[in-house]
Amino acid sequence: MAETKNTPVENKRTIEAEDRITGFWQKNSRNIIVGLAAVIIVAGGVAAYKYFIAGPKLQKSDEAIFRAENYFRMDSLQLALNGDAINPGFLKIIDRYSGTPAANLSKFYAGASYLKLGDFKNAEKWLKDFSTNSVQVNARAKSLLADAYAEQGKKEEAASLYIEAANAFEKDEFNAAEYLFRAGYLYESLGKNKEALDAYKSIKKKYPRTERGFEIDKYLARLGETN
Repeated sequence: MAETKNTPVENKRTIEAEDRITGFWQKNSRNIIVGLAAVIIVAGGVAAYKYFIAGPKLQKSDEAIFRAENYFRMDSLQLALNGDAINPGFLKIIDRYSGTPAANLSKFYAGASYLKLGDFKNAEKWLKDFSTNSVQVNARAKSLLADAYAEQGKKEEAASLYIEAANAFEKDEFNAAEYLFRAGYLYESLGKNKEALDAYKSIKKKYPRTERGFEIDKYLARLGETN
C-alpha cells in the first residue's frame, strides 16, 4: 500500500492548530490549574471536615449528652442543665456542639428541665427551638410546650397546642386522651364551650377505655351534653 503523505497545506493547518492549542494553554494554564486545585481542595476539604471535624464532634456530643441525661433521670436538674466540674450540661452542649443531633435533643431536655424548675419562659424558649421527625417525641414536646404556655396564662395557645399534641400520635391513647382533656378544660375556663365540647367528645369517641374516657361523661354533662 502506498504511503500517504501530508501536503504542504495540510502540514500548515496542523501546525496552526498545534500553535492555537499551545497558545491557549500558555495563556490559560494558570487559571486551569487554579480551577482544578480549587475542585480538589473543596472535595478534599469536605472529606477532611467529615473525617477530622464532624465525626469527632458527633462522638464527643453523644458522650456529653449521655452524662447530662443521667443527671436528668436522677432529677438533678441544675447539673443536667449546667453540668459539673468535668462534664457539660445541656446548655453547654447546645452551644458547643451546635448542629449535631445531641445539641438538638439537648434543647428538648433543657426545656423539660426548666419546666420542672418552674422557669416557664426558658422552657418555652428551648422547646420552641427543638425539632424532631419522631411523631412520638414531637407529641411529647408539643405537650410540654403547651404546659409552659398554660403556666404563663397563655391558655388559648396552650389549648391549641394540646390538640396538636393529641393528633400528633394518636396511638398513644393514654396521653392523647390526657392532652385532649387539658385542651377541653382550658377552653372551658375561657368560656369557649363549643371547643371544650369538641375536645371532650373526641375523648369519648376515640379513647373511651382510658382513664379520661371513663370519666368524660360528667364533663360533657356539665356543658349540657347528655348523649
